[in-house]
Amino acid sequence: MKRAVTKVHKTKKAISVLSISIVVISLISCNGGGNTADGYGNFEATETTVSAEANGKIQFLNIEEGSLLQNNEVVGVIDTIQLSLKRDQLKATKNTIFSKSRNVLSQREILQEELKVAQNDKERIESLIKENAATQKQLDDIQGKVRILQQQIKSVETQNAPIINEVKSIEVQIEQIEDQIAKSIVKSPLDGTVLVKYAEPGEVAVFGKPLFKMANLDVMELRVYISETQLPNIKIGQQVTVKIDDRDSMKSYEGTVSWISASAEFTPKIIQTKEERVNLVYAVKIRVNNDGSLKIGMPAEMWIED
Repeated sequence: MKRAVTKVHKTKKAISVLSISIVVISLISCNGGGNTADGYGNFEATETTVSAEANGKIQFLNIEEGSLLQNNEVVGVIDTIQLSLKRDQLKATKNTIFSKSRNVLSQREILQEELKVAQNDKERIESLIKENAATQKQLDDIQGKVRILQQQIKSVETQNAPIINEVKSIEVQIEQIEDQIAKSIVKSPLDGTVLVKYAEPGEVAVFGKPLFKMANLDVMELRVYISETQLPNIKIGQQVTVKIDDRDSMKSYEGTVSWISASAEFTPKIIQTKEERVNLVYAVKIRVNNDGSLKIGMPAEMWIED
């Protein structure tokens, strides 16, 4: 009976020693010798959604998913017929009002010429009075005429002021219409690739309706998560190695750390750091030049150079 108990005790001890050995070997394989990556994550890109800035039927939208666009390139037009008609109507109204203003201004010019003549007559009469060749009544009469002409000119200018204000108001409306027409022309806001196309020619667009989504894929960002113990080993501007799966091996890229989160967050479910026991991690972004192989959402590894 004692032999049986001793045998069982030795067996349990052997199993315990074996379990501890397996854990130690696992920790060494996970953390030692640089055999595992320092961070894991997925590639991202800054995505821009281009939306309609005008209401109307889409005349054309010359893009497809995967199309390469240049900054400010015209890719579509939303119907501008109604806007153009309204602009033409405003211009016609402006010309009509301008004709009223021209009539008023022509009256002012006539009065100004009469005022010049009256002022010349006044100067002559003043000279004649000095030589006793004219009477005071003549001078009073011409001075009265000068004052009347000056008042008439002011009155005409007062009549022209509201006309000018009305013209300015119409000019503002025309500028607003032209701005709306300009916004009816759909342009690419940046150099990049069309990711998703949301609308087709013939559809009716309303203000704010998404037309397509695009991103510049020339430079991608890998978002990885690292533990607090890794923070001292990484800094902004640091060069790191980024690896992706490539058939039976790994393909490497040079990357530059562009951002490090200032606060910790819980480990995302889809991410596994090299220290799985750590619950709080820090997000890090790494800029990588894309040779065409990198795609949004693609998993990758970060390796810190020793």
